[in-house]
Amino acid sequence: MCVLVVALREHPDYDLVVAANRDEFHDRPTAHAAPWADQPTLLAGRDLEAGGTWLGVDQHGRFAAVTNVRSAAPTSGPRSRGLLVRDYLAQPAQRAADYVASLQGAARAYAGVNFVAVDHSEAVAWSNRDSAARPLTQGLFGLSNGAIDEDWPKLTRLKAGFRHAASASGNALVEALLMLLADAALPPDAALPDTGVGLERERLLAPIFIRGAGYGTRCSSVVLRKPGGELLFVERRYDAHGRTSGEDRFQLRPGRTERMT
Repeated sequence: MCVLVVALREHPDYDLVVAANRDEFHDRPTAHAAPWADQPTLLAGRDLEAGGTWLGVDQHGRFAAVTNVRSAAPTSGPRSRGLLVRDYLAQPAQRAADYVASLQGAARAYAGVNFVAVDHSEAVAWSNRDSAARPLTQGLFGLSNGAIDEDWPKLTRLKAGFRHAASASGNALVEALLMLLADAALPPDAALPDTGVGLERERLLAPIFIRGAGYGTRCSSVVLRKPGGELLFVERRYDAHGRTSGEDRFQLRPGRTERMT
């Protein structure tokens, strides 16, 4: 997962709105978003190589996601970053703050990672760059591959578009966010971050929606949660050419996950 925005208590109809893109190598095996057979209250796509997920929700209205931290000399760790999301959502009674507190001292277990966990009363961001927990209150927050709300062009553009799209509701809001997540506009070179990977790769990774022969945007996800806890989850998938290859929509509430037709 490489870019996402999270709006907390900013919309008149939803106390949580999420729009996110997962960027990954096209040949990394992945399962579509669905309830997990071994964790039926959890709904997410699944990384079939390491067993975790980049973004997920559960029937209790909780949400979690990770992004990688980009650097010229990427770090490694014994555990997949996607296990952070899986492990949080696999514990239905776990509060976001308590789970993040349990990560203190675990920074070296993962390659560079940003993590966001949300329950009904709170949201917390954590990064192993500094191992610090950051409570998120009401507002619009964004994560790409730097620090939370770090001013990268793709994140600035996504947040600006998000504020405009959020005037809609229901299916109109979903479609507006999916359109925004499909924005492949390339910012000028002068605006690109310098993360030590070279200009050519900075250009490839700069748009909200990435098209690349071996690496690119694999799916877009939208999450809408009503104050009562009912949650809508949408996943739209793309092939290696950036063309839509499938879409699934689910409604989740305590004890039920329903696929929408």
